[in-house]
Amino acid sequence: MPIWEKDNECMSRDELEQLQLERLQATLNRVYRNVSFYRNRFKSLDFRPEDDLTELTDIRRLPFTTSRDVSESYPYDMFAVPLREVVRVHSSSGTMANPRVVGYTRQDLRIWSTIVARILSAGGVTQDDVIQVTFAYGLLTGGLGIHYGAERIGASVLPTSVGRTERQIKIMQDFRTTVLCSTPSYALVIADRIEDMGIDPKQLSLKYVICAGEPWTDAMRREVEERLFVKVTDNYGISEIMGPGVAGECLEQNGMHLQEDHFLAEVIDPETGKNLEPGQEGELVITTLTKEAFPVIRYRTGDLCRILPDPCPCGRTQNRISRIRGRCDDVVVIKGINIIPNRIGDILEQIGGERPVYQLVATRERHRDHLEIWVEVTERFFHDKMREQRTLLEIMGQKITNFIGITPRVKLVEKGSLRRENGKVAAFVDRRG
Repeated sequence: MPIWEKDNECMSRDELEQLQLERLQATLNRVYRNVSFYRNRFKSLDFRPEDDLTELTDIRRLPFTTSRDVSESYPYDMFAVPLREVVRVHSSSGTMANPRVVGYTRQDLRIWSTIVARILSAGGVTQDDVIQVTFAYGLLTGGLGIHYGAERIGASVLPTSVGRTERQIKIMQDFRTTVLCSTPSYALVIADRIEDMGIDPKQLSLKYVICAGEPWTDAMRREVEERLFVKVTDNYGISEIMGPGVAGECLEQNGMHLQEDHFLAEVIDPETGKNLEPGQEGELVITTLTKEAFPVIRYRTGDLCRILPDPCPCGRTQNRISRIRGRCDDVVVIKGINIIPNRIGDILEQIGGERPVYQLVATRERHRDHLEIWVEVTERFFHDKMREQRTLLEIMGQKITNFIGITPRVKLVEKGSLRRENGKVAAFVDRRG
């Protein structure tokens, strides 16, 4: 059945904030007792959760948690329960020195499946639907997160995972898929391939597309809707917080409902760290309120958005967030994968013995994103022999693919030809329009 938890999703603001305060106090006490990283921070501030947290704004006294903090805790240092109580482990995409590892207890998994089910239900999914999940299954949270939420509703799940577009379309036809879960760019890739194959999209059973994994625009939403004859909703999640299910659109399509009974959200100025008012755009910061295995306090997501406090016609009273507009850090998102340009330079340096001048370039061909790595030719880094150059480029491509999980195109360019900004080579150039 669709998951409509009216008591939680439609409670008054006063009731919600009281629930958040109680859960926040419990979470801070848990990390103070069980996570040395947070205990040391609290002690350095002389902050005692049981005495010093009397209202929600008191959390602003605490420092932020960053992706680097989580990476440096690899693998289990920030877990708040013994490993024997952890029944699932995921890790995030990205190119930090270490992956960002997240654990879940049985209770965490129950909550996760429920909040994903809430968002899928808000997007129109029922027990009568056949939902095709094209997100990756494995250590990333996208595939399994959506999968268990759909099963919680009672929908039939097709775990097709990523790639093999023609096979995806055949499954869509044969199994009469009614809901597609994908990145917005991959939904358009599917639309292109359907057109190439001469298939009439009106003959498909599709009703809804639920998108996540990358920034996108209203124009992309309209194109997916017009070409596949569906209604498209947005979904937001981040592995370090939970995975998919942190926020999601209802069929009103006017912002993503935050699951505020499980997450406390702030928006800050990314330069100063100052809290911004609702409606102002800044960096989203999230504190978990019910996570047992891996609670995080004031986690800087790097994602830019606004909090939308106005009521939604659907009846849900929790605040919404706007579509994610982009990033405020040096993370580049390609095909739903977070990439840090500086870490690519580390790999190139290991291969060639010196750090070359390079640039990451994102391109798009018929809605399919590609990552190119342009490397300036130098006498020390590249030899004149064409065969040796080609071998080195192949090694670079293989090493980077193994590191980030997608295959780049590595290209040699003339010295001094890379785009500069303020006299320095730009780490990333986005040519996707």
